[in-house]
Amino acid sequence: MRKIAFTDIHGCIASFEALLDQVKPGKSDQLFFLGDYIDRGPDSKAVLDKLMDLREKGYQLTCLMGNHDQELLISLDDLERREFWLERWGGDKTLESFGVRYPEDIPAEYLNFIRDLKWVHCADDYILVHAGLNFYNEDPLEPDPDMLTLRSWYRTTDYEWLGNRKIIHGHTPKPREHIYELFLVLDDFRILDIDAGCYAVHLPGLGHLCAFDMTNKELYFQKNIDEMRWKVV
Repeated sequence: MRKIAFTDIHGCIASFEALLDQVKPGKSDQLFFLGDYIDRGPDSKAVLDKLMDLREKGYQLTCLMGNHDQELLISLDDLERREFWLERWGGDKTLESFGVRYPEDIPAEYLNFIRDLKWVHCADDYILVHAGLNFYNEDPLEPDPDMLTLRSWYRTTDYEWLGNRKIIHGHTPKPREHIYELFLVLDDFRILDIDAGCYAVHLPGLGHLCAFDMTNKELYFQKNIDEMRWKVV
């Protein structure tokens, strides 16, 4: 039985399926998804369909919330945030994938899937979260919006609190070479960002999807093979 983490798929269904072909997960494996399933890529709906299909077929999935997933939920009621989500975060691509004009027209089963996402998960000696932990909080594992948005938080890490545990996260795209460098010192540094910037095919070193086999200490990378029509604004 393996424990395998994925993150920041961002609607890149072809790349995601190709990565799954590499990893070859079995139903005895535990698959952890660290958020940001939607936006920017060409088919957010297909990514959510794939996750729900895997779960329906008996695969063991733990799915966490990302800031893009949360922003969709916020956009249901907040029109100002909706405009920002659509124009700056690639939310328009999510709506296109569903064939709708407004987020409230997305079928309820998908919205409920997102509403049910966890904020953080502990698996043996690993802490899984989308962006990071706020070590200024009395309990860094208490659900907190910072878990979805933090950047540049490593210097605040409370290693005494962390103990022998390791934090696996996404959210901040890093070149695959940098991810591999962090992987090599994981036993000492105890933090690994596995967001290889799948959607950012136009930026040097990015444009990959990454998975981390926590059981066998192995990284997988899949180059983006989706047709991308989104770019950083």
